Amino acid sequence: MFAMGYTSKTNRRGAIALGVGAVSLLAAACGSGSSSSTATTAASSSSNSSSANVPLVVYSAQGYDSAMTTAFQKATGIPTTLVDDSTGPLLTRVQAEASNPKWGVLWVDGDEAFAALDQQNYLLKHWEPSVNWTAAGKSVVPADGSYIPTGLTMAGTLVYSTKTVTTPPTSWNDLLSPQYKGQVGMNDPAVSGPTFPFVAGMMNYLGGVNKGESFYTNLKANGLQVFQTNGDTLHALSTGQIKLALIQSSAGIGAGFKDPTIKVAFLSPSTLLPGVIGIDGKASAQEIAEAKKFVNFVLSPAGQKVQLSGDPTGDSLYWPVIQGVSPESAVPSLSSIQYQTVDPYKWGPQENTINAWFTSNIVN
Repeated sequence: MFAMGYTSKTNRRGAIALGVGAVSLLAAACGSGSSSSTATTAASSSSNSSSANVPLVVYSAQGYDSAMTTAFQKATGIPTTLVDDSTGPLLTRVQAEASNPKWGVLWVDGDEAFAALDQQNYLLKHWEPSVNWTAAGKSVVPADGSYIPTGLTMAGTLVYSTKTVTTPPTSWNDLLSPQYKGQVGMNDPAVSGPTFPFVAGMMNYLGGVNKGESFYTNLKANGLQVFQTNGDTLHALSTGQIKLALIQSSAGIGAGFKDPTIKVAFLSPSTLLPGVIGIDGKASAQEIAEAKKFVNFVLSPAGQKVQLSGDPTGDSLYWPVIQGVSPESAVPSLSSIQYQTVDPYKWGPQENTINAWFTSNIVN
């Protein structure tokens, strides 16, 4: 089942950790103060509009989603309704609407959620857009074509301030040093969407769940502090409560726009975190056709321009998955980072168990 968490829209990318298991969803979650908005893009006078079009409903937790749906509707004339919220409430809606889906497209970070929906037969399968993937983008395309990557970030990036750290750690083991006792902070994987992939990635790198649990146990013994979301962890960093933060790369890079002393470092291996679109397999044939057009627009030159500019200090700080598209200048070359790809179909089914252990042994 999914483990639920809520947060404000400013932290919606750190909203939830997603598990693969039972179909039911726990609507009472590990957080509070969520904000949800539903907005319908303005009517378009595009000559492409047609009375035969049905509204395409987009459920999204991406910072550039409003700009994207507006541009898509203007370009195609397809009426597009955006439901913009954190990942947790969106997945609650998807599950609650199982017998009568209201969505056509779901767009959030982390492919564990989509592996779950795929296994539960929610998603349209065996379709992928005809594009030239980058090698990294191709590596996260599922074998059954049930979801589509739209961009890449890293989970668990090291973020620090040069005011307090002049020589940052260069390995994961360095975090266990007495030098950083009580000075390392991270998000709670039962609340923060990008954090379970980070936890799973460490377990994958270290050789299994037991060895991963030992690492986090040792990190706790060295004073690890756990916060709910990227914003909370960054606040602890900015106020000096911690010196090292382990958060999503886009959040860390974006923090550097506000405070130039904030820097990021990518310890080896970092864990690749894809942004993903899925299409409702139970939608009408017409809405599925429109959803395919939306995916093609997102991955087109025009759509990538919107994605790269729609949230300039947040979600737009990603690595494109389409050949010939370059990331923003603040984003380092992907080739400079040693990273791994974690199989969502392997680790997703273990999410609830791992998160329960983390809550009991690391958070509490």
